[in-house]
Amino acid sequence: MPSRKVPDSDPRAVLAQLTAGAGRAARITHTEHLPPRVGRHADWPGQIRPEVVDAVRESGIERLWEHQARAAGHALRGESVIIATGTASGKSLSYLMPVLSTLVDGAAGTDRTEGASGPGDQEVQGGKGDAGGVGHRGARGSTALYLAPTKALAADQRRAVSELAAPLGTAVRPAVFDGDTPVEEREWVRVFANYVLTNPDMLHRGILPAHARWASFLRSLRYVVIDECHTYRGVFGSHVAQVIRRLRRVCARYGSDPVFLLASATAADPGEAAARLTGVPVEEVTEDTSPRGEVVFALWEPPLTELEGERGAPVRRTATAESAELLTDLAVQGVRTVAFVRSRRGAELISLIAQDRLAAVDRSLSGRVAAYRGGYLPEERRALEHSLHTGELLGLAATNALELGVDVSGLDAVLITGYPGTRASVWQQAGRAGRTGEGALAVLVARDDPLDTYLVHHPDSLFRAPVESTVLDPDNPYVLAPHLCAAASEIPLTENDSALFGDGFPDLLRQLEERRLLRRRGASWYWTLKERACDLADIRGSGGAPVQVVEDGTGRLLGTVDAGAAHSTVHEGAVHLHQGRTYVVRHLDLEDSAALVEEASPPWTTMARDTTSVSVLETDEQVPWGDARLCYGTVEVTNQVVSYLRRRLITGEVMGETKLDLPPRTLRTRAVWWTLTEDQLEAAGVEHAVLPGALHAAEHAAIGLLPLFATCDRWDIGGVSIALHPDTLLPTVFVYDGQPGGAGFAERAFRTARSWLTATRDAIAACECEAGCPSCIQSPKCGNGNEPLHKRGAVRLLTELLASAV
Repeated sequence: MPSRKVPDSDPRAVLAQLTAGAGRAARITHTEHLPPRVGRHADWPGQIRPEVVDAVRESGIERLWEHQARAAGHALRGESVIIATGTASGKSLSYLMPVLSTLVDGAAGTDRTEGASGPGDQEVQGGKGDAGGVGHRGARGSTALYLAPTKALAADQRRAVSELAAPLGTAVRPAVFDGDTPVEEREWVRVFANYVLTNPDMLHRGILPAHARWASFLRSLRYVVIDECHTYRGVFGSHVAQVIRRLRRVCARYGSDPVFLLASATAADPGEAAARLTGVPVEEVTEDTSPRGEVVFALWEPPLTELEGERGAPVRRTATAESAELLTDLAVQGVRTVAFVRSRRGAELISLIAQDRLAAVDRSLSGRVAAYRGGYLPEERRALEHSLHTGELLGLAATNALELGVDVSGLDAVLITGYPGTRASVWQQAGRAGRTGEGALAVLVARDDPLDTYLVHHPDSLFRAPVESTVLDPDNPYVLAPHLCAAASEIPLTENDSALFGDGFPDLLRQLEERRLLRRRGASWYWTLKERACDLADIRGSGGAPVQVVEDGTGRLLGTVDAGAAHSTVHEGAVHLHQGRTYVVRHLDLEDSAALVEEASPPWTTMARDTTSVSVLETDEQVPWGDARLCYGTVEVTNQVVSYLRRRLITGEVMGETKLDLPPRTLRTRAVWWTLTEDQLEAAGVEHAVLPGALHAAEHAAIGLLPLFATCDRWDIGGVSIALHPDTLLPTVFVYDGQPGGAGFAERAFRTARSWLTATRDAIAACECEAGCPSCIQSPKCGNGNEPLHKRGAVRLLTELLASAV
């Protein structure tokens, strides 16, 4: 069947065609219609150079929106500012106007731009330090630094600024500097580029440790752009906050004090979050004055199947299979669509299923759907980005690597496969469609778990609730300590650095000296070891060097997996998907960080299971809820992957379990926990025989609902429940952060415990199942096979706990 385009991509018509099949309409639990919005224009700020205004007009933009002019005005006055408005509201132009104007200003005062048109076109001469002799602002001109959370976004922004600044000639010289930049181009970037686009990882490992070689660039640094800054949350955000403080410190060494320009999805208290991230006061612009077409947003619950899951529980069709089917239907209609999915494997699976279904309809369509995820080799990523930009691809199954601002204009629809963890991410992903101001369709396809089920049946929790605050804690000692070592290796530390690094600085400095990581000489502390100090900080929390996935027999490198995920994703027997091909892991070598795989086509996927124990190290706060206690503090978690399940493709039916022999791993982190007394159990009518199942069920559901109250994903947190814990000597439920030193999620749970646990109890009670199912108390990552669980006992336990909650 040839593809047929829905006229004018009317989102109502597209949705009507999706629901035309048998039983399809019943899968929609709610449809939200967001009306179109009329834009409000503003005049060009007077300080913007006329040639920059002309260049923007040449790109087709005659006038600014009010929020763009306000943000640019703050930047031009030397005030750090965050613009937190909706997707496709023109945030990029808000920071590009002052940046480009300043770069043109700088170029006007120097003649050093001749011959510096791009990497590969200029023979670089000079030795160490400021190669090429461009070591002062008069010769170099002003510079700007752009930070993106992903390589794809930096590459996309480089394309955008090159096109916009083309009329400005060599006055603006943008270049990407990341792990994919060829060695022969890096010297050109350092010496001649005046707008360098990179990521926090490269700033941390490549630029700051070699700051002497970047002296002319840093001395002239006027602006630092931090794009998609809402992604810098939890431990990753805390690490990035310290990298930015190190950047400010090095800049001060060279006499510069850059202004920070931040762009964010809609978020609560963006100015406060930006100030925590950068360490400087930040103005905020939050009112979106750009126009928007109608958005039709459907909540979609896959149907129940005839299959039975664990303990005979009813099983819904998987969100992965449902999204693959919807992506197929949309591609047949000619509707350009991105299906966002949370895992790399999910992206590959949706693409694979959609390709097979499309081949059965029209073989020419199967090649127009692909997967996009992290872990691909650079050339694979670039080819996919090109195909998306040219319109060669009709459908893409993508992880959030594509969520973050990459220009995919021209999309008609977005499928969100499972709640992505925060409302901010929901709106960020939904905003990928209709970016040209036309109507758009967004569909949230619920997974079979408590949070997704709760949301599709409580639409106000999604559409009427405010977006979350960005949680990060730069003062986390597990984060700060390695960055102090890195900072000392860049420039020796002194007591004056306390103002930059916070109240914990003096104590940590003393501890690092005692551990002989730093050595004091006079009034300064030095890094004296041979190793690179920056290697102490794993800013993305991946757990060490990435594990290379290698094809057995050929030695071909297929990609990489984060070390922290290796035990659960590339263990022996794991099914690994890459670019539509299926592989099975034959051996995981933890010492050499390599997983050997061979191509195969098993009719199943795999899912690891683990066991976890928790010990209390320190209780920081506790609140009495009657005889119950709600506590927050430091714990040590011991985790071990012990087995994996084989699940049948499409249906998710469990086919069997295989034991694994992998070493345990320990984690010192932060947790919230609550205890109940024997009298409370008796009052709740919870007998000892059902107590372990009741606690376990309450733990699962609490973890599932926490993302409504903290900016986390259920995979960012963990939990343990036990009928008699050796430290509390009482029935206890723990929920902990999955990162060393904590990420702020458990503390947020402690602060919102009454609302959080009330929503947990209500979600369990409202589920229509008899004894528990994935929509209420069963967890997809339970290491105990969801045994034991007791649904009614969990409701009675939580009701008793909340009876005296404050």
